[in-house]
Amino acid sequence: MRDHQWRGVRSRAAALAACALTAALVATGATPAYAAADTERPTAPGPITVAAVDTTWVELTWAASTDNVGVVRYPVSAQFEDNGAIYSTDTNSIRITGLRPSRTYTFFVSALDAAGNSSVSNPTLRLTMPPGDDQPPGTPGQPVAYDVAATQVWLRWTHSVENVVLDRYQVFRVGAGGALTLVRDVSQYPPVNSTSISGLTPNTTYTFVVRARDEVGNLSPLSAPVTVTTLPPPPSCEVRSVVRQWSDGFVAHLAVKNTGTTAINGWTMTWRFWASQQVHGIWGAKVIDRLNSSYLRVGNTGRNAVIPPGGTVSLGLVASGTQLPQEITLNGGLCVVADE
Repeated sequence: MRDHQWRGVRSRAAALAACALTAALVATGATPAYAAADTERPTAPGPITVAAVDTTWVELTWAASTDNVGVVRYPVSAQFEDNGAIYSTDTNSIRITGLRPSRTYTFFVSALDAAGNSSVSNPTLRLTMPPGDDQPPGTPGQPVAYDVAATQVWLRWTHSVENVVLDRYQVFRVGAGGALTLVRDVSQYPPVNSTSISGLTPNTTYTFVVRARDEVGNLSPLSAPVTVTTLPPPPSCEVRSVVRQWSDGFVAHLAVKNTGTTAINGWTMTWRFWASQQVHGIWGAKVIDRLNSSYLRVGNTGRNAVIPPGGTVSLGLVASGTQLPQEITLNGGLCVVADE
């Protein structure tokens, strides 16, 4: 018999022998080890301990888990407030980098076997990183009151310069004798350099300063102060409008009457105005800005800032779109609108 034929016979014989062995195992109720289903979860890892730590990294270790087959890896999570990250190691220790000085992290460890069974987490470790920033933020810029109403003021300022992470701004009202009262904690992250102060008294003078705080808690010097006087209470007013409209635009003539008993000295008006609309022309007023993409705000010119009791100021607008002036306010007070 030729060699290649003999090799083929031996291969077929080996295959038949393997089949016979498998059949014998099945017949006797035995199951191959590799076919056994592993449903047993590993034990929980031991408590987490800190082996070493610096301002931006930590080395953690824990007692190893046990398992009927074997642990293949340990998922490790690190959480700061609502933010978290997941790491993995095949040993009972790990070095986690890229952390922030002075932040407090919570660490969790569990064990995972080859079949995907997961242990319960071990007791968590809450760790505050060592401080790594001993330099306070720079002084914020002097606040600017960019909008003033009867009971509310909007402030903005130049950002503070910080060497690591700026955490927030604090806005204080300066009282008699320089006493400071915290009126706004601008803790949005990253911090914005503007805010509004509400709940103020109409026709009243206030002084505000701003201070920056970094993530460690270092405080900047106070900014230069800004002093602002809120407007008188919103006036009562009446608006009569004459509108000529076409398919994609309109021209509106507005007569605004002060129906109160106090003169208005300086005014702003707002009315509903869609984001898609454009102002093609305006007289008797000047455009200030667009509010929330839904309102147009205009203000007085140098010639018509004062509206005496019973007095009227006239203005006009040419604009695109079909949204006519509605919900008209004068210095924050809603006007009665009477079409003609």
